[in-house]
Amino acid sequence: MSDLSRDFFRSHIVKPDPLLSGLDSRLHSAAGSVTSMGSEPELMATARRIDDMSAEWKDLSDGALMSRLSEMHDVVRRRSHGYEEQIPHALAGIREAAARSVGLRPYVVQLAGALALYRGCVAEMATGEGKTLTAALAMVLNGWAGTPCHVVTTNDYLAERDATWMNTLYRFCGVRAGFVTGEMDPETRRQGYNCDVTYTTSKEIVADFLRDRLWLGDLQKFERRQIAALLGGASKLNAGLVMRGIHTAIVDEADSILIDEAVTPLIIARTSPNPTFLEACRSAHAIAETLEKGRDYRVDQKEKEIELDDFMRERLAEHIRRRPATFGGTSGNLELIHQALSAREFFAKDAEYVVQDGKVVIVDEFTGRQMPQRSWRGGLHQLIELKEGLPATSPTETLARLSFQRFFRFFHKLSGMTGTAREASQELWDIYGLNVVRIAENVPCRRRMLSPMAFAESEARWQAVLKEIARIHETGRPVLVGTRSVKASEHLSAILEKARLPHKVLNAVRHKEEAAIVSRAGEEGAITIATNMAGRGTDIRLAAGVVELGGLHVIGTECHESYRIDRQLFGRCARQGDPGSARSFVSMDDELMRRFVILPLRLSIRAQLLRGVPGGAWMARRAVSWSQRTAQRLAFDRRRSVLRMDTWLDDSLSFAQRDVS
Repeated sequence: MSDLSRDFFRSHIVKPDPLLSGLDSRLHSAAGSVTSMGSEPELMATARRIDDMSAEWKDLSDGALMSRLSEMHDVVRRRSHGYEEQIPHALAGIREAAARSVGLRPYVVQLAGALALYRGCVAEMATGEGKTLTAALAMVLNGWAGTPCHVVTTNDYLAERDATWMNTLYRFCGVRAGFVTGEMDPETRRQGYNCDVTYTTSKEIVADFLRDRLWLGDLQKFERRQIAALLGGASKLNAGLVMRGIHTAIVDEADSILIDEAVTPLIIARTSPNPTFLEACRSAHAIAETLEKGRDYRVDQKEKEIELDDFMRERLAEHIRRRPATFGGTSGNLELIHQALSAREFFAKDAEYVVQDGKVVIVDEFTGRQMPQRSWRGGLHQLIELKEGLPATSPTETLARLSFQRFFRFFHKLSGMTGTAREASQELWDIYGLNVVRIAENVPCRRRMLSPMAFAESEARWQAVLKEIARIHETGRPVLVGTRSVKASEHLSAILEKARLPHKVLNAVRHKEEAAIVSRAGEEGAITIATNMAGRGTDIRLAAGVVELGGLHVIGTECHESYRIDRQLFGRCARQGDPGSARSFVSMDDELMRRFVILPLRLSIRAQLLRGVPGGAWMARRAVSWSQRTAQRLAFDRRRSVLRMDTWLDDSLSFAQRDVS
């Protein structure tokens, strides 16, 4: 690639189309359904054709195989006429290279998955089906094209592990692979991004993208940089950039990154001391402490909103006006009081955040992982610190911000893989134009889904969970127990300790041991408690003799707002044809029930469960399904709203002549 082309790709992005609405939106959705209907049979047919080509590659020496792959490399890079017809032949060669370099011969279903990724689809592949190798097959083809290519994973450990593991395959095929993780300095990052294929996390790639944009300033457009180069300013400009640009990406755990974390903005900020603002936060916290729920304000759990009536607003406004001049005037201080009440009602320690080393650390709602570099805006972070009896930290000044949803729409070629995509297929098509293709398991799944169990209250649920764990443990089978929060995982741990059942806990507080704990969760008699993440990306392999015992048993102690998250947990068992079983538990005082089931109905179901009325458990399961559908619809609407706001900002700030504001 020439220097001119490299500089062009450094900042060239796709300008996303605005979301469609009305009839156009419905027609677009229907088109996506029709397009995806025939994908899987055709992919499998092509994959079998590639499998039939194995004989022509197996007898080649390593040197001859590398030479043939080099020829394919040139064909893909030059984009010669009809080069797409050569892709199946190239994949057959890459498959042989994988067998020789990493000792893994891709299955036919992995070839189909690689084709889906190369063509820009989301491949739904079950846990344990070898997504890491599948992505590498597709990325060899993408890397040959010479454009900036990225594999985006959920954490630093997986980015480094997968890049290192697949590196021998990439080298065999003439592709340079590297990785970028959080602790790297700018020069090491630059080396990682300068590879043909770069493994990194969503957080790191978005942060580096924003930092490069800030560095470019008014020179984000290629034409302006060319003028600067003629004036001799290019060398200094390039010295401060770390990325080659963005063009092609394969997103691992695509539902988590493209859906669950989509609207979370990544913000580049600097500390901006503001003693007046901190004093206003302390005042708002003190006033909120005097207010009583039900008497002074109402709480809407479903929408997560605080409602103050006109009388209380006026009373608070009068109270504020009598105080010396403070931050933001009356309306600004009322908003801080509102935030203080939100901090009390909607943000719980060991659920939405943890306190470590005297600091409030946000916990990701969907993965259960800590996010130490992030903070809430609008004074919320400071008010939560005050709620926990910690000194309020100085606020930050935003230099640049970008939602993950908006960022991934910038790519020219986007694809993804996950074990749980079908529930989000409509959103993936509407927002990103991505078709979801389900790839069949290499060996039929043997998972047994046991009947869900419903209880009137949480304590009865926990006792039933304890009995189930003890019963399965007696057989020698390993047990994985999923919880929604750190607090719940620690509560269950205390119950198991009292019952003298040995176990391991994996949550946002103990996240450093994640891979090691999950890798041992398949040992005989193992009991592992995990928050939402359940070690996604790390296989739970069954130890010797466990298959004969019945495999891994998975327990979901509380239903999530999306059934897709529940399915992620259940997918940890019965991988690659192993036996396994799963069961979910629910109680009528769970957060999902409290938020989405109206009180009279919830009390009615609760009474039926307490009396053991036939049909009570059925009603509870119906309430769970309805609540999950409602929660998913509301979450989708929120994400669409954020995307429309992004589009509006693009239009409003177009005069700035920048790709990203």
